[in-house]
Amino acid sequence: MAKSKQVKSRRLYKLVVCEAAIIAYVAYFTALGLKWLDIIYSAHSAVTFFNVTIFTLSIVIINLSVGLYEGRLREPFRGIMRRIFVSVTLSFFALAIISNVLVSDLAPHPLYAPMAVPLIILALVIFRYFIHNTEAFYSRPKLLVLGTGVRASVIERRMRRDVDRANFSLVGFIPVAGDDKNDGIQNEKILNVALDDTFIDYIAENEIAEIVIACDQRRGTLPIRDLFTARLKGVQVSDLLDFMERETGQIVVDLMYPSWVINSNGFESQNYFRQTMDYWLNVTLAFILLFFTWPIMLITALVIYLDDGRRTGASVLYKQERVGKDGEPFNILKFRSMRPDAEKDGAKWASKEDSRVTSIGAFIRKYRIDELPQLINVIRGDMSFIGPRPERPEFVETLMKEVPYYAQRHNVKPGLAGWAQLNYPYGASVADSLEKLKFDLYYVKHQSLLLDILILIRTVEVVLFGKGR
Repeated sequence: MAKSKQVKSRRLYKLVVCEAAIIAYVAYFTALGLKWLDIIYSAHSAVTFFNVTIFTLSIVIINLSVGLYEGRLREPFRGIMRRIFVSVTLSFFALAIISNVLVSDLAPHPLYAPMAVPLIILALVIFRYFIHNTEAFYSRPKLLVLGTGVRASVIERRMRRDVDRANFSLVGFIPVAGDDKNDGIQNEKILNVALDDTFIDYIAENEIAEIVIACDQRRGTLPIRDLFTARLKGVQVSDLLDFMERETGQIVVDLMYPSWVINSNGFESQNYFRQTMDYWLNVTLAFILLFFTWPIMLITALVIYLDDGRRTGASVLYKQERVGKDGEPFNILKFRSMRPDAEKDGAKWASKEDSRVTSIGAFIRKYRIDELPQLINVIRGDMSFIGPRPERPEFVETLMKEVPYYAQRHNVKPGLAGWAQLNYPYGASVADSLEKLKFDLYYVKHQSLLLDILILIRTVEVVLFGKGR
């Protein structure tokens, strides 16, 4: 797993460096073109150098915030184009603010940014199209799966699309004794390779870089000696759970077993010092956001009041009991997005096209404005910025009975934003809760300041594109 992470890091580094070079190149030659047209005095001045640098850095940073450097980005090329457009456009405004307001002496010519923006967008789209449709940017490592049964079929079901396999080239699946063939692999390539003395030769001849163990029965069925030899020769040997965790950013809960949890990395302890630091970091960030968002909150409250609050007498805020860290209940605060009588018949799952949502509520939900009062929950210590979304006690009671390991998501504080919200579409059912739990447990297992920062940055994408829940 460590070797694969290093390969991914090198790919990401190459991608960032190449795109930064392209942006700087286009931004500089835009200035050079304006010089040739006698519009600006010099393309070699400190003004040009400053603005090229700001343009390059801001686009790279915003590319990160909209997910363009995320290895598990699941988007068609049209979606990638849209993200590039948003990133470069936002960078245009960033350059305008920095150059014209903060450092006015280094402001570019008024025509510079409007000319550079479309050229940079075009250059990045062409570059992304090139690496999206060819393997010229990097050679994908070859991967072999041992198993064709139920466990191996997880790869077939969960990683069907080409974009799901962007980090590797799947050679095929090898049958292992004890596999459940009836509920196993259906449409993938099954290899007629014997697990005998010729197996290690097959690995060498086909330049296999990784072997994934995904058989239904392990005891007495695996070629341990050959796997040992392959590992000594640099071939990575991975368990199915580790492979799925690495490639999909989730833990396959329905295939988990206690010994894997015990022996795997992650699930670091929550010591007092770390909890205290996390609390004060969250409180500081909450006060900063309150300072900038209070006008939006005030306008939202006024609009909700005028929409139906004045007529019905209902509060603009909605208080609801949720389950927090260690299963302790707390009251969450939200702007009311539903009719006052939304739950007259008892608690119900919210749905994507929920008829109980008001017209104003649909808008504030889409752009997560209804979540802003939860900054108070963060200051109180009920919640963090990052963590699994808290559920209602009525639903938690049911989910703990029907979804394995569901209680483990309460090992950390619930959050305003979470890993599941970035990686799973809108859903509200027991089945959806199981899928989201796979991402929540991944977060619990890998919780760190760096992961929190990544989720926080990528949450900007949710706000910009109106995604998530």
